[in-house]
Amino acid sequence: MVRVQFIHSAIGVRFPPPVAPEKDEFAERQRPMKVSMSRMEDSETLQDLGRASIQIVHDLKNQLNGLKLYATFLRKRIEKNERPEDEQETILKLIAGLDRAASDLATIVEYGRQIELKKQSGFEVQKVLRTVLSSLDGPGAQIVVDPSSDSVQGTFDPLKLTDAFKWISTAAIKNRRPEDGTQSKRVSVKIAAVGDAGALIEWSGVSRMDHDPFHSFVGSEEIRLALAAKIIEAHGGSAELAEDRFVVKLPLSG
Repeated sequence: MVRVQFIHSAIGVRFPPPVAPEKDEFAERQRPMKVSMSRMEDSETLQDLGRASIQIVHDLKNQLNGLKLYATFLRKRIEKNERPEDEQETILKLIAGLDRAASDLATIVEYGRQIELKKQSGFEVQKVLRTVLSSLDGPGAQIVVDPSSDSVQGTFDPLKLTDAFKWISTAAIKNRRPEDGTQSKRVSVKIAAVGDAGALIEWSGVSRMDHDPFHSFVGSEEIRLALAAKIIEAHGGSAELAEDRFVVKLPLSG
């Protein structure tokens, strides 16, 4: 190739500079479409996996309930035959464990489904929250409603929002900030009206965390917090951890 170039140059012929190959404009237009289709396929695959997972979890829950029936039968036989106390305690712990596992699976199944709200107007947030807290109150519960809270009414699904408040309050109690090395710090819940359009609900006195407990799914407690956040978001609100507080924001109109 070098020799040919030399001969041609000697007789005064110049080669044109190399030309870059032309871009295939059609291929260029097709590339974003292929990427988009690939993403759609990935999304559909994830949706299929999600639906399959929910069905598997539902089946596991049913199996656990069946095991609980067998365990309950054994408990009755043990009590009837006056078996040793440690055997009775073991079977009771087994039943309690099956209950917790079945409850967790039921929560996962509910989280995987679309939230369907049955809203009612005139829903008084403070009244329902007090009812929730009174059901949790007991030795060591340590949670109160701030007396300076505002009276706030809105349009919500009372049953689902009550569940969300219950799970958040339970998590606040379990994670309340220690005082002097003991779990004696009271959790305070305050409700504040934000203009005429919204409500701000804060559970203060919660220990700081290095992750978002409303979207982490770490253990039974945070599975319920994730469902609580989903219920609140379905109402157009939000739930988050802000330093040492669980904070819920809710619009008052549906």
